[in-house]
Amino acid sequence: MSKRRKPLQKELRLLERLIEKANIPILSPDWKDSILVQSMDDGDMGSLLLFPKSDVAERRSFGRVASEVEYIDDDGIPVLVSLNLDKEGELFEVDSWKVDFSSIKRLPDDI
Repeated sequence: MSKRRKPLQKELRLLERLIEKANIPILSPDWKDSILVQSMDDGDMGSLLLFPKSDVAERRSFGRVASEVEYIDDDGIPVLVSLNLDKEGELFEVDSWKVDFSSIKRLPDDI
């Protein structure tokens, strides 16, 4: 599995939009500066584990879907992207699923 890293600008924009859509409180005003991501082994569909704080436990589990967006990838295939929270209500993952399980060509700019 890949290492934790700062999110790319396009990943950060997508995460901001998902958080905005979810209307969940982000307690730390500097969350964008402190969040780390880790690419998931999902066949290059773009899913990310989220680590909003350095003290977030390694072993967390899914709690609920906070928001979802759909878009059409450059090859015409639909993609569903979900923002998931853990059982403690912390940012947990961005789960991307392309309906034909192929690699995502681009992250959306217009959602």
